[in-house]
Amino acid sequence: MTERTDTPPAWDERTQLTTFLDYARATARAKCAGVSAEDARKAPLPGSPLMTLCGLISHLRWVEHWWFDVVFLGGELEGPLTEATDDDPDPEMRTAVDVPLPRLLAEYEEQNARHRRLVAEHGLETRAAKPVRDGLHVDLRWVLVHLIEETSRHNGHLDVVRELLDGETGA
Repeated sequence: MTERTDTPPAWDERTQLTTFLDYARATARAKCAGVSAEDARKAPLPGSPLMTLCGLISHLRWVEHWWFDVVFLGGELEGPLTEATDDDPDPEMRTAVDVPLPRLLAEYEEQNARHRRLVAEHGLETRAAKPVRDGLHVDLRWVLVHLIEETSRHNGHLDVVRELLDGETGA
């Protein structure tokens, strides 16, 4: 697991962005530490039946796949996202309850390592191969900032779900 720190080892833009993304990723993993297999699959928020620890980690994993592998590199959509429909827009969250949390966390970390290498190999101003919904081709800098925002927002969800499950707070 990546060391959890928000202090970059250097002060250039790339290092600051990648440090904050790694910090948010490590925070997501830390919020799952020590949870039981049963609790990892529970959805304690009555109005959010997909909001489980497993579902949130799966969502973070597949969101990175979407932005780095599909949008930025121009690759093909894979995994549960291929099953998304208007009636089931988040299959990665629904299907995650059938996957053990340690496996989800390991897949997420493996993917994070691959994406760290991808980021190191491209300039921040490199444009994505595919346009986003408004037709613009975002750059790698935008993808990193977006993933920092997305991961941090879901860390709040992980925090609430975890506290409701077993009272654990912090991380």
